[in-house]
Amino acid sequence: MAREQFSSRLGFLLIAAGCAIGLGNVWRFPYITGQYGGAIFVIIYLCFLFFVGVPLLTMELSVGRASRRSLGQSFEVLAPHTKWYLNKFWMIPGNYILMAFYSLVTGWLLYYMVMLGSGVMQAPTQEAAGQVFNELLVSPVSMFTCTVIVVVASFSVCAFGLEKGVERITKPMMILLFALLIFLAARSFTLPGVKEGLSYYLLPSFDNMQREGILNALSAAMGQSFFTLGLGVGSIQIFGSYMKRQYTLGYEAFTITLLDTTVALLAGFIIFPACFSYGVEPGQGPGLLFVTLVTVFSNMDYGAFWGGLFFLFMLFAAVSTLIAVFENIIAITMEMFALSRIKAVLINCCVVLLLGLPCMFGYNYLSDIHPLGGSSTILDTYDFILSNNILPFGTTCYVLFITLKRGWGFDNYIAETNYGKGLKFPHAFKYYYRFILPIVILALFIQGYVGVFG
Repeated sequence: MAREQFSSRLGFLLIAAGCAIGLGNVWRFPYITGQYGGAIFVIIYLCFLFFVGVPLLTMELSVGRASRRSLGQSFEVLAPHTKWYLNKFWMIPGNYILMAFYSLVTGWLLYYMVMLGSGVMQAPTQEAAGQVFNELLVSPVSMFTCTVIVVVASFSVCAFGLEKGVERITKPMMILLFALLIFLAARSFTLPGVKEGLSYYLLPSFDNMQREGILNALSAAMGQSFFTLGLGVGSIQIFGSYMKRQYTLGYEAFTITLLDTTVALLAGFIIFPACFSYGVEPGQGPGLLFVTLVTVFSNMDYGAFWGGLFFLFMLFAAVSTLIAVFENIIAITMEMFALSRIKAVLINCCVVLLLGLPCMFGYNYLSDIHPLGGSSTILDTYDFILSNNILPFGTTCYVLFITLKRGWGFDNYIAETNYGKGLKFPHAFKYYYRFILPIVILALFIQGYVGVFG
């Protein structure tokens, strides 16, 4: 059976970008940009993004495009008669761990879009907004209902196949996502606190960087550039296996990265003018979306309309990631177990929902369990296993796979990456890939453990 392919390059770019664009673009990047020096931090971040993120992105895409396989069979195709295929058995679970908690958070977004957009939810103070959020967390029925809706809907899209399902739905959804983002950012420029908000966000501030520590700023920039693209578990690789060979992978990787960065930057244009206009302290993480911004929208004229639009934008960003990673999981299952797409969809839908139950119960029935100590939740533990372990080791596996002679080999990688029109990578990058990138990934791994246990 012939391998499915995208019907257009735009479809590939938007879906691959949709996989990369997620909650971290909105609830972490704007906050750390303002915290660590504004425009200075953005420049540092972009340097890491293009010198670390883009090369790693081309690795996954090249493995996918050359093998025309998912993580389930790509190592066997490109490096037969070796033991590289064994790595997939710890990389593949990363997709399920990610979806177990990401689908839960996506369900929260659906709940807030409906409740805030309909005008039912009103929280004029941060204390009130915090209480509303806590009421959701202690209600497993509400969370499970919303999670089931987003998971079943996303898997249903994948059930129709790549072109008729994933591409047909995700492409217009991503276009609408960008339209909503630009519309909301433009709206923020009409708010009274736009000058103060944008000054805090992007005005270069050496004082902020020195106060927080230059090394901490470098670490934050490096970490954000690494994790924003979601590399290390084959979720980008699968779309490389579906893409055509018209353009070089360096060219495609730069385009995907620019789209991802555009969303992150524009999110700050929405958040900070709103926070400064209504005297609300900006933060990061779930508290930013479900407490801080809910307070802002509750005090804003026509807040239900603007709040509903904002959470619709966030829902699109999250669902695009769900569809992308679900497609990866489905392709892996089809290749490894020779199942039909429909059977793979049904089985994986049940598995993801079951794996998500501990995360959900961690806020109510299992709230006394703190696996990482302190006030940590089961969701935090899932995130730690993925972000601090599987992702860095997964990207290291890709780096070694393309640089070692016993792997696929750098010559094969560079030939695949440079095939087509567009940006060409020089062969001299081999030494940078072999020696520098592993050191950067190791530094992130150590920094992650220090951040959690230090």
